[in-house]
Amino acid sequence: MASPTPAAHHPLSIDMSDLQQKQSTEQEFHLKNQSAKWVLNSPDPPGFGQHMFDMIKKNVCPQRNSIPSSASLSPKKQPLSSHVIALLTCVFPVLDWGRNYKASKFKKDLIAGLTLASLSIPQSIGYAALANLDPQYGLYGSVVPPLIYSVMGTSRELAIGPVAVVSLLISSMISKLVDPTVDPVSYRKLVFTTTFFAGCFQALFGLLRLGFLIDFLSHAAIVGFMAGAAIVIGLQQLKSLLGISHFTTKTDVLSVLEAVAKSFHTTWYPLNFVLGCSFLIFILITRFIGKRNTKLFWLPAISPVISVILSTLIVYLTRADEHGIKIIKHFKGGLNPSSVSQLEFNGPHLGETAKIGFVCAIIALTEAVAVGRSFASINGYNLDGNKEMLAMGCMNIAGSMSSCYVATGSFSRTAVNFSAGCQSTVSNIVMAITVFISLQLLTKLLYYTPLAILASIILSALPGLIDYNEAYHIWKVDKMDFLACAGAFFGVLFASVEIGLLVAVGVSFGRLILNSIRPGMEELGRLPGTDIFCDKAQYPGVLDVPGVFIIRLNSGSFCFANASPIKERITRWATKENEKEEGNKPTNGIILDMSSVMSIDSSGIIALEEIHKKLLLRNIHLAITNPRWKVIHKLKLAGFVDKVGTDCIFLTVNEAVDACLSSRSIDNCL
Repeated sequence: MASPTPAAHHPLSIDMSDLQQKQSTEQEFHLKNQSAKWVLNSPDPPGFGQHMFDMIKKNVCPQRNSIPSSASLSPKKQPLSSHVIALLTCVFPVLDWGRNYKASKFKKDLIAGLTLASLSIPQSIGYAALANLDPQYGLYGSVVPPLIYSVMGTSRELAIGPVAVVSLLISSMISKLVDPTVDPVSYRKLVFTTTFFAGCFQALFGLLRLGFLIDFLSHAAIVGFMAGAAIVIGLQQLKSLLGISHFTTKTDVLSVLEAVAKSFHTTWYPLNFVLGCSFLIFILITRFIGKRNTKLFWLPAISPVISVILSTLIVYLTRADEHGIKIIKHFKGGLNPSSVSQLEFNGPHLGETAKIGFVCAIIALTEAVAVGRSFASINGYNLDGNKEMLAMGCMNIAGSMSSCYVATGSFSRTAVNFSAGCQSTVSNIVMAITVFISLQLLTKLLYYTPLAILASIILSALPGLIDYNEAYHIWKVDKMDFLACAGAFFGVLFASVEIGLLVAVGVSFGRLILNSIRPGMEELGRLPGTDIFCDKAQYPGVLDVPGVFIIRLNSGSFCFANASPIKERITRWATKENEKEEGNKPTNGIILDMSSVMSIDSSGIIALEEIHKKLLLRNIHLAITNPRWKVIHKLKLAGFVDKVGTDCIFLTVNEAVDACLSSRSIDNCL
């Protein structure tokens, strides 16, 4: 009698066993993908209007966001006076640090302020001449703006006043609208109006937390721009240094050198050159001594004012002005006069003035924030960039109404302020009061001050704007960054200040757009013995997952600019992988790691849908891992999640890999 057929070999038993295995695999797959619920069930992010409101609220009154959440301290239960005090303290930081200000600090601030004033007075007069303004307007800029900044600014060391680069910007750009030698009154009105617009833009940047606009001028572009501007400013001083009466209004190096060459065939006075170079050498020697001996920090700080006093005495006693030495002559002193009536908002150059104001606002903020952060890091505290922009904006708006042109933080004067041991912005107040007293009492004494001395003072401050070491460092680290640096440098040098800025911004934008259009995409592999997936190019020892192709998008945005290249590269890779795989091990899953993608637009969503469709035609499953908050929100709104199914969304790459392998097991069972 034949023995019964074993159950293991019965056809029905085989089908039941396969079905049980399939169900078990499916259950295991769903259990492993439980974490995807965290991605799919995340709350909706705040809308655009709420986002803008939160930004303004956080900037205007950040203290309300840092109050403990206990019921007794709830913002809603606090009295109105507390909110008002918090708002005033936010806008005027002096109300916070002023309560702990001591007499010992004032002693140091007094010394720093007096030292700062000795440098600011001759520099401000020189920078006013660079801006094609009368000397008093440079001194005005060292009175009102520093006083306002001292109560609104957050930097302890930043010294406020006119600076060389902004003075050059104003003279080069506004001179194209109105010739300052032909119509100085109209030119002056445009300068004040430009200052008003610059202040409005700066205050708006701070209020709306738009500090990122400054970053469009990359560090490399700033290095090149500053170096080019320093050389242009130096060449501009040849007019005073050589005693040339008629000089070009252009700023490019070729035009300036041509004007200098022509001056040798006309009237020029070599005594100006001898006097200016003599005191330039004196200033540089004192600077060298000050660097070698830090206790003598005051020597390079007061050397400009010593140069002014000595040269003025020399010219007065020898009557050198009668022998070709160019002098300042009389200029108006006294309190800053109001310039509200000189602001022009209905003239033919309103649009151009606003554009110049915007450029000056960006450059002034870039210099001030960079200098302020540098010294803040040395002293171990953080600088609030948005409060700095608000303070700069308010001081320039007030300055435009009190006969000042655009003021900002000066690197050379800030370095002197720091070396003198300043403790707070009170040093700016001391400096402003000292300059104001000088305007009241000393303007007549400066009648015989030679222009060549002012040129030498400006020339002595220029080496600090040329950073050779940083340019070489940029060349070593990033050649594309150096291209922006070189473009800004040569643009300023051989074209104009505006062209240099446009080249710098253009190269930076070009690089940004190029990176967006051709985003980085990495092939990932498993690190042996772990669940970690790394870039195969960076870690050659990682292992491939058979039948699964893993890609990471290294782009902050999946948008119209890069959607098409991403789609083409993924489909091309899928085709190549299928051609490389053996017939029994085809690619059945492509995992797209979107952990680096911060945002997606409609073009990116459409590209994902097309990728999904093309992969389905090749029997390849698409899995998306770790989409960020705004990305998954838009994918749900667009219906993409409903089209591809929630089983295609994963929290980690490892879970997606396990799901793809489980899916292949299910297919094999079928």
